[in-house]
Amino acid sequence: MTRDPAVVDGRRAPARGAFRGLDAAAYAAMGLSAALTVLIGLLGPSAMVPALPGPAWQPPYSLGARPDGHLVIAMAAAAIVLGGLGLAGALRARSGPAARPLLVAGCAVAGLLAFLPPSGSADHLNYAAYGRLAALGLDPYAVTPAELPADPVTGAVEEWAGVTSVYGPVATAAHALASLIGGDSVRLTVFAMAAFNAAAFIGTALLLHRFTRADAGLSRRAALLWAANPLMLYHLAAGMHVDTLAVACMVAALVAHAAGNAARAGAVPAGVAGPGGPAVPVDSGGPGGGWRRAGSGVLLGLGIGVKLNAGLVALGPAWELRRSPRRLAVVAGAATATVLLTYALAGPHVLDQVGAASKKVSLATPWQLAKTGLQAAFGPGAYSSWIQLGSMLLLACLAWLVLRATPRATAPAVSAALVAAWLFAAPYALPWYDGMAFALLAMAAGASWPALETFVLARTAVLSLGYLPAREAMRPADLLWLKTLLRERVVPWSLLALTLALAWWAARAGARARRRSASAAPRP
Repeated sequence: MTRDPAVVDGRRAPARGAFRGLDAAAYAAMGLSAALTVLIGLLGPSAMVPALPGPAWQPPYSLGARPDGHLVIAMAAAAIVLGGLGLAGALRARSGPAARPLLVAGCAVAGLLAFLPPSGSADHLNYAAYGRLAALGLDPYAVTPAELPADPVTGAVEEWAGVTSVYGPVATAAHALASLIGGDSVRLTVFAMAAFNAAAFIGTALLLHRFTRADAGLSRRAALLWAANPLMLYHLAAGMHVDTLAVACMVAALVAHAAGNAARAGAVPAGVAGPGGPAVPVDSGGPGGGWRRAGSGVLLGLGIGVKLNAGLVALGPAWELRRSPRRLAVVAGAATATVLLTYALAGPHVLDQVGAASKKVSLATPWQLAKTGLQAAFGPGAYSSWIQLGSMLLLACLAWLVLRATPRATAPAVSAALVAAWLFAAPYALPWYDGMAFALLAMAAGASWPALETFVLARTAVLSLGYLPAREAMRPADLLWLKTLLRERVVPWSLLALTLALAWWAARAGARARRRSASAAPRP
């Protein structure tokens, strides 16, 4: 039995087909944002698009127009602003397209972007270099790209050339495979990685659609939060960040986990019977659930093998299975075995750079303000331990508050709450990290969650503006203020205000939820 498609989370679902006023403007803004993202890549090398050495006949392709840095950065800023405002409006629209057109449009844009040069940062050049090192039989966790300056692929790295890989062994394996395909060509290696990335992005979109397809409103919402999300197209499809692979693994793990729950109940549903996942009891009997739980654990382990911080998602299934120790042991055992195997195969240095990175503070987070103050008061090296402790306390506080406000503590909802809390609390965070939160929110619906969606969306948009572009090369000298003023001052204060607002909202929403529960409880 499905929910009434006319009502979603206590609000009337958008009517199909016809647009109304502001609703049409919201979708137009999203479309224009996606078009600008595509155009940035199509124009070719610029302040937003690193050049890709290699034969011009090899993909990815561009016009090679070499546009002015001011122009492409302005286009990127417009794409972010229009995308953020358009998505906010579309999520609350009373009219608009159904889920399937949004899904098809978003997947088509993601597929097109795979044939254009990646934009926004130079991270893909690092991915190619680490994959090249692995393909050559070297350890990317012990050898830096700078140690092979004459190599055509490792020599193309723009930033972090003297740093070993911080990415998980599963990501490195994918990059090594791309290197084997691309050989000495940076261009072809990047295209192979872009194909993997597009497949992960589109695969995630299809999984989310399948997970929510029994409810028209939830399915449309999932398409907006992921496939047609202009900010995710900008960062994960066009930017080609490794986070896309982690998101795909974790979404697949949660879908397998839900299927395991349904199998224990005796049948696997076609989609979602209620917000956050199939409305079936975890402790019911039935065949097939064990294998699906083991598969879910393996997928969780693979996601952690892409990026360690993806492990937060595993706490969602753990929470849901806390009263079923045997089933929890199956998931946890499969996940742990997968993580241990992948990291052991990667060698003894696989966590070296992770340990160093855990002490870093990115320029655009509120912790940069704390770092500056602590350094001024106690000296250059005095901030690290205090900030690490403070971020852990903030994470615990935000997670507790958001979980109290969770309408229904399913695995996706708990995972979404924890990931959102981590994004706001982490000392080192970049805008493309937010992809995990958007995907999890797409799986976890509830009456209070539109507010959390708004906070995550605002955070992504603000942080994205702080990284225009997320590379130093070719940025016009007169735009240095984008880093020194916007990234280092305006964005940290803005995110601090958002974090305080999130805590205030979660505290009030949690208190209201407790009062409703108390009033609904039977009186003696």
